[in-house]
Amino acid sequence: MSNLSHTGRDMASHPDVSEMRDRYARMLGGRDVALVDAPVFLVGLYCAISPWVLHFTTSQPALTTHNLIMGIAIAALGLGFTVMPERMYGLSWAICAMGAWTIVSTWIVGSSPGLGVVISNIIIGGLTVLLGLVCVGASMKSGKRPV
Repeated sequence: MSNLSHTGRDMASHPDVSEMRDRYARMLGGRDVALVDAPVFLVGLYCAISPWVLHFTTSQPALTTHNLIMGIAIAALGLGFTVMPERMYGLSWAICAMGAWTIVSTWIVGSSPGLGVVISNIIIGGLTVLLGLVCVGASMKSGKRPV
């Protein structure tokens, strides 16, 4: 058997300590924007299922398709922040634009939507804009400029 006892050696004397520190720094370097990944994903998920939750699939078929596509796109951005946050800095403003479009699309895509549909899309869009602004602020604070 091998001797696994520690003989007073600490990690500072490990031959790969500098490489491990660099790797750790690289791994955590882009995680400041990732604080919004779960909320962005959940807002996108709700946007995608909202036509079935609020039961406007038959009265607003165009808005149903729109919310499904926008919800999937917002959720995909949330997953992107989880998987590769350092590459997602450039899409920070896109989240804001998608939120603003979700708000106004209620009247552009929909045909005289009900009050519940309007309020739901305003809340979804407002949360998306707010999360996008948080993402932009986090990326600016980290020194990486969003496109």
